[in-house]
Amino acid sequence: MKKVEVLAPAGNLPSLKAAVDQGADAVYFGFRNATNARNFEGLNFSAAEAAEGIAYAHRKGVRAHVVLNTHPQGVQPSLWYQTVDMAAQLKADAIILANMALLEYCHDRHPDLPIHLSVQASASNAEAINFYQRHFRCVRVILPRVLTVPEICQLRTQTTVELEVFAFGGLCVMAEGRCFLSSYVTGVSPNIEGVCSPARAVRFENQGDRLQTRLGGVLIAEYAKGEEAAYPTICKGRFAANEQVYHVMEEPGSLNILDILAEVIEAGVTSLKIEGRQRTKSYVATATQVLRQAVDAYYADPKTFRPKGKWIRTLNATSEGATHTLGTYQKNWQ
Repeated sequence: MKKVEVLAPAGNLPSLKAAVDQGADAVYFGFRNATNARNFEGLNFSAAEAAEGIAYAHRKGVRAHVVLNTHPQGVQPSLWYQTVDMAAQLKADAIILANMALLEYCHDRHPDLPIHLSVQASASNAEAINFYQRHFRCVRVILPRVLTVPEICQLRTQTTVELEVFAFGGLCVMAEGRCFLSSYVTGVSPNIEGVCSPARAVRFENQGDRLQTRLGGVLIAEYAKGEEAAYPTICKGRFAANEQVYHVMEEPGSLNILDILAEVIEAGVTSLKIEGRQRTKSYVATATQVLRQAVDAYYADPKTFRPKGKWIRTLNATSEGATHTLGTYQKNWQ
């Protein structure tokens, strides 16, 4: 039985090495330029660092995937094509793309470089996935965080493309990379900014004995004195609905599928992805180690597998709000 892949994020070279050392089967990273939706100050890779990271991964038998998940801009579109070329030259094991022009370019110029369809493409049905396979030879799709386990099972019967799903980390319940709510409130695309709530649009304001959080001037939530305040994102805000004020779309918390790990693996997925290229080396090491242990425990005895409490507690300690959620995998809110 071929084991499901544990795929870890790498925002820098130390994080990549930590992921490899803690048992990742593959790592993913982006370059230090606008082709990367996590192009934050102090993160990501130069060409030399990428070469060192790929060599380190390959020495340990670990695959290295390059992320190129933004869309070419009119000012300097050549940068995106040059980055595809660089990934091929560095012998990356796969490149993660969303833009159709880049998909065609990679397909035509670098036929030996496996293409993984980015979550930014929002391909969540068999017709879309098979379209990308047919026209661009995509071998894997990274599924948006909007599908239930039964829906993933159904997809598995309708396509031969590998399915990669998010297993731990940040949760996005909107169309990945195209959140119109965030774009409307902040005036910028999450795909270009690399984040749905840019720091410059965020405000924490004291109003009497209450704390208000705002995004682009819009009130996201209000907290009583001593209550822990979440970073303001639209999907995790508190809003008035049905004569109540509550988290209408999603509770603040991190995605963690350990409670349904067996179901997800048995749905036929190829890869379990840890989100968090913007997170610390410690976060990467911890999340990779726990998911590695859990996956190995499942394959040791699938019939009796149960997630250990210490795994949940360890991951919760790194989670937003120190809590976790299954998000839309179960869609309890429907």
